[in-house]
Amino acid sequence: MAGRDALSTAVAAITAVAERCADDGTAVDADAVLEALVLLRSVQEQLAAIEPDLIAAARRAGVSWQTLAPALGVASRQAAERRYLRAAPTAGNGAGTREDRVRAERDHRAGVRAVAQWTADNTADLRSLAGQVAALRNAPAGATADLDRLHRALADPDATALPALLVAVRQHLGGHSALAQRIDQVTASTDEVLRHTQQRRDRQ
Repeated sequence: MAGRDALSTAVAAITAVAERCADDGTAVDADAVLEALVLLRSVQEQLAAIEPDLIAAARRAGVSWQTLAPALGVASRQAAERRYLRAAPTAGNGAGTREDRVRAERDHRAGVRAVAQWTADNTADLRSLAGQVAALRNAPAGATADLDRLHRALADPDATALPALLVAVRQHLGGHSALAQRIDQVTASTDEVLRHTQQRRDRQ
C-alpha cells in the first residue's frame, strides 16, 4: 500500500507541474520541471516493472495472448508474448540480452511442439508401453504416485504427457529391464527430436 501511495503522490506532483507548464500565463520554475522529469522516469520504471507481473497473473487466470494484445497496445499475440519476454525479470545472474531470452523461449517452444508431434506419430506404441508399465504388480511403494499419474494419462485422449511420465516411472523398474530399455529408447528418440529441431533453428 505504501508503494502505491508513493506512486500516486509522484503522479500527482508530475501532473501539477505539467498543468502549470501548459498554462502560458504561469511562470514555471526550472528546478520544479527537472524534479518532475526525474519523478516521471522513476514512475515509468516502476510501472514497467509492474507490467510483467500483471501479464503473468492474467496468463495464470487463463487469459490468452490474443486477448492480451489489445490491452498491451500491440497488434498480435506474438507481439504481446514478445513484449512480456522482454520485460520479464531475467533469472539467475542476469546474463544474456532480452533478445537472447526471446530466442531461447522460442527455441524451447519449438522443441516442445516437435516432441508433441513425435508423440502423436508414435501414440500407439507409447500407449502400449505405458499400458504394460501401468499393469505391473508389486511395484515399489515409491512408484505409486508416478504410476497413478501414468494411469490417468492413459485415460486422456491426448498422449502428449506420456513420454515424460514414462521417464518418471523408469527409476522404479529395476526388476523389469525390458520395459526400462524401451523407456530408454523413448528418451533417446525425444532427445534426438530436440537436437534436430535446435540444429534446424540454429541454421535459420
